Amino acid sequence: MILVMLLGALVNAATFAGFTFLAPVVTDTAGLDKLWISVVLVLFGAGSFVGVTLAGRLSDQRPGPVVAVGGPLLLLGWPALAVLADEPVALFTLVFVQGALSFALGSTLITRVLYEAAGAPTMAGSYATAALNVGAAAGPAIAATTLDSTAGNLGPLWASGLLVLVALCVAFPLRGVIATGRSGEVLR
Repeated sequence: MILVMLLGALVNAATFAGFTFLAPVVTDTAGLDKLWISVVLVLFGAGSFVGVTLAGRLSDQRPGPVVAVGGPLLLLGWPALAVLADEPVALFTLVFVQGALSFALGSTLITRVLYEAAGAPTMAGSYATAALNVGAAAGPAIAATTLDSTAGNLGPLWASGLLVLVALCVAFPLRGVIATGRSGEVLR
């Protein structure tokens, strides 16, 4: 359970590392007016809604495919967003996709925590929330350190990609634990 919470914290750290610093990407990198910051945040939120909705339907019985497909796509998406951030259509599209993938993967991992600690449901919810909060606090702090680098405003997006890479490196040897369904059998 601790390792799955670590994965949830890492994915949430990646999510909030990129999300927190989207405003300068919109205005400075893409060169759009401040009004577009709200549009980008709404797109990320809409993507998040889609991701949680889809993961909610899949992660109970089929968590393996959500992690196996969503994880690598999330990893590819953050650098793609950093590279294509100066193109508004790509920026809008990738922000939506990254919101969906981030929340699909994160909610699937938290579901795993809840199943791992089914004998203590109150504590499981507390642990899952704590993991998310650690990630939500650590991600922006890590991303902020990149702002003075040569990557500038895009540094947080690269940091998000790095955090997802770390999560996937930790997850690979644990794929059997992550892919365990509600019944306890490994699902593919």
